[in-house]
Amino acid sequence: MKKIVLCTFAAMMVLSSCSKKIHATASKPYRRDTVTSSVPKKEPEPTVTEPATAEPVTVPPPAPMTFTSPLIVIDEAGKVITPREQLPADLAEKVDYKKITRAFTPAQRQNLITRFKMVPPKVLFIPDQLTSKSARGTYIIYKKKFYYWKKDDGLFYLDDTYYQ
Repeated sequence: MKKIVLCTFAAMMVLSSCSKKIHATASKPYRRDTVTSSVPKKEPEPTVTEPATAEPVTVPPPAPMTFTSPLIVIDEAGKVITPREQLPADLAEKVDYKKITRAFTPAQRQNLITRFKMVPPKVLFIPDQLTSKSARGTYIIYKKKFYYWKKDDGLFYLDDTYYQ
């Protein structure tokens, strides 16, 4: 009877030791700012060729500013990072910096550091092509962990559930 128990025990030890990974897993490279939406590819600019005749060349009006990544408008300390001049004109008229330039309280800041090991920015500007929509509204996932929701002024604010 002892031989059967010892053989069974030895077989279980061999099987359990074989199932463990021997090699370390390969790590993924670090990406600085990641957004979960896809970024459209840039199209190559068309080349302008001058006609052989002496007709005046018409130059198209300059394209509006295109943003391919989020812009931090207000950081975690309540400082203005992106001034009004760098935002699109229609959005810059709606933004009231006096209302949105508030830092996290010390308790909120400590809560974020404890839970997430970092303090995210409070307000972002996100181009429309990077946003997602749900029944609750328009949102963006910043750095694969923080939800920002669009408000009436067109900027995206950090969800309150992270720091309260």
